[in-house]
Amino acid sequence: MPKLKTKKSVKKRFKLTGRGKVKRSRSCKGHLLTGKSRKRKRALRRSGIVSKGEARMIKRLMPYG
Repeated sequence: MPKLKTKKSVKKRFKLTGRGKVKRSRSCKGHLLTGKSRKRKRALRRSGIVSKGEARMIKRLMPYG
């Protein structure tokens, strides 16, 4: 059986937690930050968890974690 290739773009955007959930960073933190409140920017620092259905697809794209 040949080795499976990892999608590099997915590997850079997502991380797996110890329990196998998929962690993601939040969007809207790249530019135009002066118009966003301090509270909103602080909340965007926190990571989020991907939903179960999307997590299955992402795990398929990065087979070796």
